[in-house]
Amino acid sequence: MRSKELSLSVKQAIIRLKKQKKPIREIEKTLGTAKTTVWNIPKKKEHTGELSNTKRHGRPRKTTVVDDRRILSLVKKTPFTTVGPIKNALQEVGISVSKSTIKRRLHQCEYRGFTTRCKPLVSPKNRKARLEFAKQHQKKPSQFWNNILWTDETKINLYQSDGKRRVWRRKGTAHDPKHTTSSVKHGAGSVIAWACMAASRTGSLVFIDDVTADKSSTMNSEVFRAILSAHIQPNVSELIGRRFTVQMDNDPKHTAKATKEFLKGKNWTVLQWPSQSPDLNPIEHAFHLLKTKLKGKCPRNKQELKTVAVEAWQSITRDETQRLVMSMCSRLQAVIDCKGFATKY
Repeated sequence: MRSKELSLSVKQAIIRLKKQKKPIREIEKTLGTAKTTVWNIPKKKEHTGELSNTKRHGRPRKTTVVDDRRILSLVKKTPFTTVGPIKNALQEVGISVSKSTIKRRLHQCEYRGFTTRCKPLVSPKNRKARLEFAKQHQKKPSQFWNNILWTDETKINLYQSDGKRRVWRRKGTAHDPKHTTSSVKHGAGSVIAWACMAASRTGSLVFIDDVTADKSSTMNSEVFRAILSAHIQPNVSELIGRRFTVQMDNDPKHTAKATKEFLKGKNWTVLQWPSQSPDLNPIEHAFHLLKTKLKGKCPRNKQELKTVAVEAWQSITRDETQRLVMSMCSRLQAVIDCKGFATKY
């Protein structure tokens, strides 16, 4: 790092004190400068006849402090803008700089370009409902959450995920089999599964095409009721006990009239769940653990995919499910802090 330059007045003071035959140590203490500085300034005066700083090499800075503030203001005003529009906006006010300069100024202000996080769009009505739910349940004891059977559906892909994956490789090796992922034409490589879990551990993982008469993955109220009838009571008996609450989201097949009558007939307690709230459901993170465990597996068909998926689901430990369920307090607090908007979970 370049040291701070001495002012002309300090240099003149050094020359004056030196002419008065003051010792270097005394001048050093008096002016707060280094010993080498006190020694070099008179020599420079003797050889060059001046005390001014020599002109430095290098290109002058292209932007002023005001220009830098203008660049930062444009980004703060429209975070989704790109460097091109910023350059055009600066040219309109007579500032001509390159895209690289704009990037450097933003980097100096600790701004970087990132991929946006995708969050569900929450309507004002549902934001209010989420906020009310969070405030009502934020102080619930841990036993309340331990007695809930969490349920949901998820899609499991045969050939990796629907999204992009990153890989470390050398230039020119993009098409090496080790650096590519497989794809299936028309997307015929996934299964839809219904699952449940509690704080104690994971429960059943049921594949929809094993339940439907036509072996399709289409799930309606009738299929949903069949799954609930076959799997809720056995899972509750094993994971929770007699007193339990069933959690499910507000998917149309969950809120259909026939489903409501079925649940009423069973006399099960159902947790009133706010719409557009996947970030509150700990089973969503359990599904993420499941799909993480499937990475590196190479099932060749749907049947093999089902087998490894069940093994991965059952391998999720009690500590992991307990941690996910016990995170409900922090999830609810995050909803309160975000005023009902989607949270980081």
